[in-house]
Amino acid sequence: MESEREAGGKPMTALSAQVCKICAENVGKTYNGEPFIACHVCAFPVCRLCYEYERKEGDQSCPQCKTRYKRHKGSPAITGDSEEDDGSSAFNYADLEELGRPNYEKEVSHNHIPQLSSGQELSGEFSAASPERLSMLSPLGGGGKRIHNLPYSSDVNQFQNVRAVDAGLGNVAWKERVDGWKMKSEKSVAPTMSTGLTASERGTGDMDARSDVLIDDSLLNDEARQPLSRKVSIPSSRINPYRMVIVLRLVVLCIFLHYRITNPVRNAHALWLVSVICEIWFAISWILDQFPKWLPVNRETYLDRLSLRYDREGEPSQLAAVDIFVSTVDPLKEPPLVTANTVLSILAVDYPVDKVSCYVSDDGAAMLTFEALAETSEFARKWVPFTKKYSIEPRAPEWYFAQKIDYLKDKVETSFVKDRRAMKREYEEFKIRINRLVAKATKVPEEGWVMQDGTPWPGNNVRDHPGMIQVFSGQSGGLDTDGNELPRLVYVSREKRPGFQHHKKAGAMNALVRVSGVLTNGPFILNLDCDHYINNSKAIREAMCFMMDPNLGKHVCYVQFPQRFDGIDRNDRYANRNTVFFDINLRGLDGIQGPVYVGTGCVFNRTALYGNEPPLKPKHKKKSSKFSKKASSRHTDSTIPIYSLGDMEGVEGTGFSGTGFSGSGFDDEKTLLTSQKSLEMLQNRFGQSIVFVVSTEMENGGVPQSATPETLLKEAIHVISCGYEDKSEWGTEIGWIYGSVTEDILTGFKMHARGWRSIYCMPKRPAFKGSAPINLSDRLNQVLRWALGSVEILFSRHCPIWYGYGGRLKWLERFAYINTTIYPVTAIPLLMYCTLPAVCLLTNKFIIPQISNLASIWFISLFLSIFATGILEMRWSGVGIDEWWRNEQFWVIGGVSAHLFAVFQGLLKVLAGIDTNFTVTSKASDEDGDSAELYMFKWTTLLIPPTTLLIINLVGVVAGISYAINNGYQSWGPLFGKLFFAFWVIVHLYPFLKGLMGRQNRTPTIVVVWSILLASIFSLLWVRVDPFTTRVTGPKAEVCGINC
Repeated sequence: MESEREAGGKPMTALSAQVCKICAENVGKTYNGEPFIACHVCAFPVCRLCYEYERKEGDQSCPQCKTRYKRHKGSPAITGDSEEDDGSSAFNYADLEELGRPNYEKEVSHNHIPQLSSGQELSGEFSAASPERLSMLSPLGGGGKRIHNLPYSSDVNQFQNVRAVDAGLGNVAWKERVDGWKMKSEKSVAPTMSTGLTASERGTGDMDARSDVLIDDSLLNDEARQPLSRKVSIPSSRINPYRMVIVLRLVVLCIFLHYRITNPVRNAHALWLVSVICEIWFAISWILDQFPKWLPVNRETYLDRLSLRYDREGEPSQLAAVDIFVSTVDPLKEPPLVTANTVLSILAVDYPVDKVSCYVSDDGAAMLTFEALAETSEFARKWVPFTKKYSIEPRAPEWYFAQKIDYLKDKVETSFVKDRRAMKREYEEFKIRINRLVAKATKVPEEGWVMQDGTPWPGNNVRDHPGMIQVFSGQSGGLDTDGNELPRLVYVSREKRPGFQHHKKAGAMNALVRVSGVLTNGPFILNLDCDHYINNSKAIREAMCFMMDPNLGKHVCYVQFPQRFDGIDRNDRYANRNTVFFDINLRGLDGIQGPVYVGTGCVFNRTALYGNEPPLKPKHKKKSSKFSKKASSRHTDSTIPIYSLGDMEGVEGTGFSGTGFSGSGFDDEKTLLTSQKSLEMLQNRFGQSIVFVVSTEMENGGVPQSATPETLLKEAIHVISCGYEDKSEWGTEIGWIYGSVTEDILTGFKMHARGWRSIYCMPKRPAFKGSAPINLSDRLNQVLRWALGSVEILFSRHCPIWYGYGGRLKWLERFAYINTTIYPVTAIPLLMYCTLPAVCLLTNKFIIPQISNLASIWFISLFLSIFATGILEMRWSGVGIDEWWRNEQFWVIGGVSAHLFAVFQGLLKVLAGIDTNFTVTSKASDEDGDSAELYMFKWTTLLIPPTTLLIINLVGVVAGISYAINNGYQSWGPLFGKLFFAFWVIVHLYPFLKGLMGRQNRTPTIVVVWSILLASIFSLLWVRVDPFTTRVTGPKAEVCGINC
């Protein structure tokens, strides 16, 4: 027959004996007894049920040759069938019963999904040896058709780099899909097919509104190929009233400002002018802060789908490698035990051990940190298997054993109690060893530190020492007590020499980027502060749900997690948790272009850190911005020929000769570089290390198999030399950006300006937890450093007010970055505004004239809209009123103290070149318990402005009440407005007042001295005002006489 010839002339018996390559059942026969042939081109064996499912729910084409299926007789019609297809009668399941139904009762695998020939699966996964396992995972094609993600092959019949799976088993998931399809057909649901319409038009599909990537409906029928995450909008019943109140507040604010400007106070013109200027600035600041919260979203991740696609049990993991950075400077302010707990939580993370590498940057070159890390790697051999055996959380031992919970809950192994007691004792002994090292480090020998082998410690001179790298564990050794491999742990201390600019933390992070690029080159990077341990062992998997998503991941520069803290007092007196920022502001930005980078708890795409641009979205292909063209021309040149790295051994000056690399090693990685001209261009960007330049061209990470560890370590030392970044783009376009002590804001801003988007991930169990300075002085110093960094950005060329307009930064995202940089300037009008109540009370004047009934309505409406905005914001975000109020209070406290000093220090740095030393925030834990650190008082000049404000407002209240008592009841009316104004300031500064009082209301001497001094000054003002003197306003007695 003709179909038989088209199928390659296979005999009829061979066709009838074949089994379906999808469900592993017999292909069966047609109604007239002939073998069923689904595809008349290649005769790929597919049974009738699978054929119907593929036409109904799939892409209507043959899995092998991609030819569109024709309609067979008895098959239901679907959209797109031609009139020539032979199908007349409705599909009857009774015919299938006669032909025999597949047997689903036998033992099957719950994880396998429909397979192609040779056991190949439809999930689009690649073997561990396939370098295209990430870059080729794009399930979308033109016209909305599904494309099977297969390794590149010139012959469609050849399938390489696939998992060999037994095709003899059926599939429960497949049975459920077919049964579901049957039920839909019986209910006469009209067949549909994927179209090119948008998700909103079709009402189906899952699309990230900011990535403009449509998920084909056919993918949603396969659990292993569904999206790994989902964006969930805030319910309209909560977000719409919030938006309405914002618009209403904006209208009322405009009317209020119009009234204030057009109604000056004649007898207090200076006070009125100052107040109006302050109010206009507050209005601008509110707009910049409020409107980026217009589109808040939530996100859901599907870890089961991630495992089903990339990490199946019993098979090599396809998950991407992750390099984790931990930075530390001073072991006295950042205790080694705190750093050790962070490292232990990393080594015990729930992720394939061969995919995890931990790099600890010791920017202080302290031998204490080095020895503590050696002890940590030894203790990890016992701690890691214990955590994985019993699946404990968190996996930082200090915080695990400190939990006040029932640790036996959900534990069924009888050996757990015994093992836990033994492990707790092991940890206590580990703490003693760390404490011994700390005690030893307090007394520095005159000749400097000496290592165990008798050689001097290279870092004895902190400002002048060579680069140091030590691998403590990894693939070359370091097994745990169960004989399993541990993740790689690497100690790094970059070279420092006098006369070089080292750029503080940003420079240390860039050194880690280069070292990791040479040694492991993971495509993703997680950076943590030394006090931020992994609280959720699946945190990296949460991030991979976005980074490894075939549709969304290629546009994501980083995944930011919220910061959560331990050891904070129950009332959070100084708003250390910063809940409003992390649970409201960042969620709002996630609906625009993504949250700002906050310095820790962030998973980066290494490609984005290298200064590259994201792939253009389809709608941008025809019209690309000047900014994109300029950057693209700088990165690539299509006119330059390319060739294999194996040919570069003979290129003079490349450094390949004698380096231990062979051309075949790079050919295996399919890594290509340009000619000598292009190589020089890359070296001008990334530095003079050819090995590192090669790593930047490996899109999916990894190092050449031919590279020896000795050669890689030698090259790693080279890339952390203090002069390596000279005449390169490090710190300007690549890596962490220099120019501010808050390098995090600047780095994230540059990525967003290039068109990348970021993701905000908030798992139910916090991903990371850290420590925060809970006493007043340390908290203010921390806020000072953040504000100073924002002021530095404000006066730099990277200021978001004028930078990056040729790029792809969205307007609301720009508003957020502008607000991030100018918020310290608000300290100046805020300080003036908080001084006005006292001045008004002392001078008996006010900033507002006597208002009419109509004007009073606008004043009341403004206050009501302010409260309504806060209430509705708390409603959709879940933030408590106590947290919201603490944030409002500390906005005033920090504004009149730390922010004010930051503005002046920033101006001194810009105008006079006077730099401010970087102060490391203390990471010491609250070992004394009962929040002892909360009551610790450390004098700092930051306390002077808020203390002064408190005193003058209290004096003003007393003066105002005294004046009203002395002048009768008619003076009380105007007094209430002034008192309300003054109490507003005092209530906001109340936590500051409690901080000054310390424990049990004991006020430090220095505060008493300052209070007396300031009180004396205002006492003189009191005498000048003299409110108790009777003011005679009637006629004089000597003029009128007794008959007046």
